Amino acid sequence: MDASERIAGTSRVEEPSSGADIPVTRIEPTRGWASLQLGELWRYRELLYFLTWRDIKVRYKQTALGASWAIIQPFFTMIVFSLFFGHLARIPSEGIPYPIFSYAALVPWTFFANGLNLASNSLVQNSNMISKVYFPRLAMPIATVLGGAVDFALAFLVLLAMMLYYGIAPGAEAVVVVPLFLLAFATALGVGLWLSALNVRYRDIRYAVPFLVQFWLFATPIAYPSNLLHEPWRTLFGLNPMAGVVEGFRWALLGAGTSPGPMIAASVAASVIILVSGAFYFRRLERSFADEI
Repeated sequence: MDASERIAGTSRVEEPSSGADIPVTRIEPTRGWASLQLGELWRYRELLYFLTWRDIKVRYKQTALGASWAIIQPFFTMIVFSLFFGHLARIPSEGIPYPIFSYAALVPWTFFANGLNLASNSLVQNSNMISKVYFPRLAMPIATVLGGAVDFALAFLVLLAMMLYYGIAPGAEAVVVVPLFLLAFATALGVGLWLSALNVRYRDIRYAVPFLVQFWLFATPIAYPSNLLHEPWRTLFGLNPMAGVVEGFRWALLGAGTSPGPMIAASVAASVIILVSGAFYFRRLERSFADEI
């Protein structure tokens, strides 16, 4: 009896071969909007683990400072922001020392920005695997963003050390950091899915990504507090998902301002839309990856 199933941009049909009980597998491209097939991704979870571990090792291969770059990047950006925005421009920091005010925002932002940059190029950089071996293509950008969790953890340890130095003790609100990190992960992955799929077809996407990240940086309240905006504009500002993440980090760890609940709610809604739409768009274009890459 024939059995068919949809898998990662293809339609696999198993048919009994003549004179044998071993089925013959025929892989065909899907048509229309394909389902996400998350079950297939779960069956390839070991591959996802090895892709993530490979990206972590390759990222700092043959580097003199190794994983220290995960700390150096946000730390030195914090110094520049503190000098120009905190000292010279006198940007308000809600009663918190400006260095830790900006660094608490740069920790999740750096994770997001690096994940977005790497995920957008993940398919093109692994073109040999995609054109020769079958696996759920979604695993590639997911593994790339997951690899940044190690960098996030290292930078977060420095943030805890700075909190100790400034005498800031986190309260019970600190548990919110975990879902806020997941929100940053979902946003980076969602945008990464859109851009990685487009990058296979339009290679100039890789030149647009650095500009997008730079623009997004200043559109996110990292160097300045979001309370400079009045309601309802502050809540609408949360349609930028990283605005909710950044303000949530400051509130949960530093006790800055009031609870940014409405802003975070808007950020969650925007992130879910970006992630779901990005996943379906990725699956729709997936059928042509091997030919176009």
